[in-house]
Amino acid sequence: MTDVPAKGLVLVVEDERPIADLVRLYLTRDGFGVHVEHDGTAGLAAARRLRPVACILDIALPGLEGTEIVRRMRADGDWTPVIFLTARDDEVDRILGLEMGGDDYVTKPFSPRELVTRVKTLLRRAAGPPGDGQRVRTLGPVTLDPGRRQVHVHGELLSLTPTEFDLLGHLLGRPGRVFTREELLASVWGYASAAGTRTVDVHVAQVRAKLGGAASLIRTVRGVGYTADA
Repeated sequence: MTDVPAKGLVLVVEDERPIADLVRLYLTRDGFGVHVEHDGTAGLAAARRLRPVACILDIALPGLEGTEIVRRMRADGDWTPVIFLTARDDEVDRILGLEMGGDDYVTKPFSPRELVTRVKTLLRRAAGPPGDGQRVRTLGPVTLDPGRRQVHVHGELLSLTPTEFDLLGHLLGRPGRVFTREELLASVWGYASAAGTRTVDVHVAQVRAKLGGAASLIRTVRGVGYTADA
């Protein structure tokens, strides 16, 4: 069943029906349309068919696991923001979800109001910054256009998740400035992520991998954090 979207349609793929119903209730109250599926195969089909503004995926699903759904979405060129919702509290599972292209991770039990806040935060970031934050940023061979949500390296367009884009944009916004992991969590994610500062490390590694030969522009400052410097 799909509700009429107001703020946009959110896809929820969760096999525990009481949890799915609770998430639907809180998202609907906040003005979102919600489509719920209870297994991974149907969830992937819904993501491809409905093109939601955001996805909330359990990891342990019948059919396809949530990480496999995201892997296939990213392979299709679909960079819809994704929040993983799962009972697994092992760091390996958290990091795997982020490495597969997830933007955030929420562990059960959770606050449904916090989950809605995280969805809204992701969507605000995906809409891009206002005013001067829209200026094009260039560092070495990398050009980032916040208005178009595009990054080019040597003229070649990169495919980045919303969080990867915002992380790179934040670093490029103040070249040479060293940001601690805590500062990046607060500024890019807008809250304390469930996976902690390790979230930052994983996303930096993902951005570097996609930058290829330009990866050295993001430099690790041991014991402090990260900086972008040509």
